[in-house]
Amino acid sequence: METTLDITWYNLALGYLLLVIPIAVFRHYSTGLIRETLWAALRMTVQLLLVGVYLEYLFRWNSGWVNLAWVLLMIGVAAGTTVKRSGLNMKRFLWPVSLALLVSLGIVNGWFLVVVLRLDFFFESRYFIPITGMLLGNCLKTNVMGLNTYFRGLQKEQLTYRWFLSNGASRSEAVVPFLRTALQDAFNPNIATMAVMGLIALPGMMTGQILGGSSPAVAIKYQIMLMITIFVSSMISVLLTILLANRFAFDGFDRFRLKDVIVGEKGRKRGKKSPSKLPAL
Repeated sequence: METTLDITWYNLALGYLLLVIPIAVFRHYSTGLIRETLWAALRMTVQLLLVGVYLEYLFRWNSGWVNLAWVLLMIGVAAGTTVKRSGLNMKRFLWPVSLALLVSLGIVNGWFLVVVLRLDFFFESRYFIPITGMLLGNCLKTNVMGLNTYFRGLQKEQLTYRWFLSNGASRSEAVVPFLRTALQDAFNPNIATMAVMGLIALPGMMTGQILGGSSPAVAIKYQIMLMITIFVSSMISVLLTILLANRFAFDGFDRFRLKDVIVGEKGRKRGKKSPSKLPAL
């Protein structure tokens, strides 16, 4: 079996020179992103090096409790990042996002690892940790997009929401147009990516397995299942996050609590913009 070519530390340092291109562009157009780019690259390097060292021991121990604790930590970090990047109130929305991620990963991981792969040990570190990490990373991205679209839509179109309520709709019915738009914005890119998978580029998981010595047939089967699990876990997490978050986004009279939902909003401009067209439920 062929082995993967190693990258020496010197050659890895040469790879960093590619960053000169985006930095030059950012400087030319005065984007103010140079410091953020360098800081992000430094954080990525340190974090991945530490994780690499940690995973060596994690795979060696292969302890269910240790693996579960690591995944719970990953979920906490992903939930906090999702809430922060969505501009939402951390105290109110951290646990709904965490719970949604935990449930979606539990369902999808359980099906993939137990039913499809038929692992004897559910918490097998070489499968449980990297697969969960890939699912979490994609859930984070779609959650941020979905939450942003949903709550910003409610913020801008509060008269539309109230119009639905005044015409006899319940709160769950009145938020349907906003939820529909959030799902469309969050999943259109995923659907487009899935539709052209293999035509435009080889995906990362498949490429990694091929470079690691797996046959293309095995790599393709893993990639198909990962795309399906990523899509399903993201769907469950986005929908469940919004449904759970609704418990804190509205008061007892079904009024949108803008100042308690979006960070920095005081609610003084609530309802001033009237939509040109009222959408149908």
